Amino acid sequence: MKEQHLSLHLQNFNNKIKLMNQTGGKNLTLTAQEARSIHNDIFDLLNHVATLSKQLQAARSGQEPVVQITMDGGGFK
Repeated sequence: MKEQHLSLHLQNFNNKIKLMNQTGGKNLTLTAQEARSIHNDIFDLLNHVATLSKQLQAARSGQEPVVQITMDGGGFK
């Protein structure tokens, strides 16, 4: 997934992780609001993946056209 397709909150989180890795940091601190926003965005993504997975299963049973889903973790480790 390209970073420009991520929400602003996930982009900011990704940037913080990159900076932490570049500087050799051991800790990452988030405000409560940042954590809530990231949690919400991740939940929305997982919900979307679940929906697409159900559509794929339905397609494999011959009910709908085939949709292929590919995900990776990007630079997140």
